[in-house]
Amino acid sequence: MKKIFIAGHRGMVGKALVRAASNDFQLLTTTRDQLDLCAQTAVFDYLAQEKPDIVIIAAAKVGGIHANSTYPADFIYENLAIASNLVEGSRRAEVPRVLFLGSTCIYPKLAPQPMPEDCLLTSPLEVTNEAYAVAKIAGLKLCQHYRAQHGLMYHSAMPTNLYGPGDNYHPENSHVIPALIRRFHEAKERGDSTVTIWGSGTPRREFLHVDDLAAACFHLLALESPPDWVNVGVGDDVTIFELATLVAKTVGFTGLILTDPSKPDGTPRKLVDITKIKETGWSPQVSFEIGLANAYQDFLSTLESGSARL
Repeated sequence: MKKIFIAGHRGMVGKALVRAASNDFQLLTTTRDQLDLCAQTAVFDYLAQEKPDIVIIAAAKVGGIHANSTYPADFIYENLAIASNLVEGSRRAEVPRVLFLGSTCIYPKLAPQPMPEDCLLTSPLEVTNEAYAVAKIAGLKLCQHYRAQHGLMYHSAMPTNLYGPGDNYHPENSHVIPALIRRFHEAKERGDSTVTIWGSGTPRREFLHVDDLAAACFHLLALESPPDWVNVGVGDDVTIFELATLVAKTVGFTGLILTDPSKPDGTPRKLVDITKIKETGWSPQVSFEIGLANAYQDFLSTLESGSARL
């Protein structure tokens, strides 16, 4: 049975990977208290000792527009450190397979839509999440060049916006779907007549359920020679206002939804071209309606148990 180290197993993506791995692998996991992924020597020693067959780099410092624009130094440093320590540490420990998880925010702000993999580095990034994007581009390039120079099967997956069980519902540092779930839920509980969302509501976004991403990761790991990096998405998108309407319906909020154009919109559109991964035989399975219901149920369950990431 192959040993697989899932870095970041307690995050939303990591939990989905653990669920998907099931009993097919011998799982290796560590908490931040046990292993600081920003500490190079500790990471190198851990990988040398455990010698996993596969490393999935799902650990990352993540957040929405507010967090990215407020703490850019934290985002670029921590994500660079995690990527470089785990990739080089894997090489030194002779780990034969590494899958690095990035984000489609690596692509230019005004990239063609849908965004193909080869539009990377062709024009400027969206400034509000530049620090995070640069770190993720570096991780992708680490894997690409280690593969070319050392002959190692190190490759990457670039998921679009993710949502699902285990998400972070912090009012300022969360992504848009969990932020909206919490906001509409609390508004419903208070009996509010309106909810105001950030920005104009016109930017379009694509959303992938985290269990679909996990399935895509293990699909890629089963391929003998996957692409250096590949987009993972659903191939469709909605406006932020349409998203808010869908979340409100899922939560049961029946008031008015207002916009605040004084707040930043971010990238106008972020739809990815998923032709490349679909050609390998993978496609998303979770419908948006079912996925949102699943995410809200998880929010309610974790809220009741006191384990919600608030």
